[in-house]
Amino acid sequence: MEDIKKAIIGIITLAITTGGGLLIKSLFEGEEEETVVEKTIETAPQIIINIPQQEVKKDTIVKKIYIKPKKTEKIKEKLTW
Repeated sequence: MEDIKKAIIGIITLAITTGGGLLIKSLFEGEEEETVVEKTIETAPQIIINIPQQEVKKDTIVKKIYIKPKKTEKIKEKLTW
């Protein structure tokens, strides 16, 4: 019988200790309130930089090459045997 009394006293002690712990926790922390956090993403203003293009000067070199006509007829005459 004494073992049963000790077991019941142990269970009651454990229940009281747990209840006290929960009570103290709720007193210090308070109620948990759900906070809704709205996230707003602010975009930075776009910065547009216009850089004027520099004038590109193209130097064109015109070189005329004159090709002398070949004297194939004279060579053909010499080669005909």
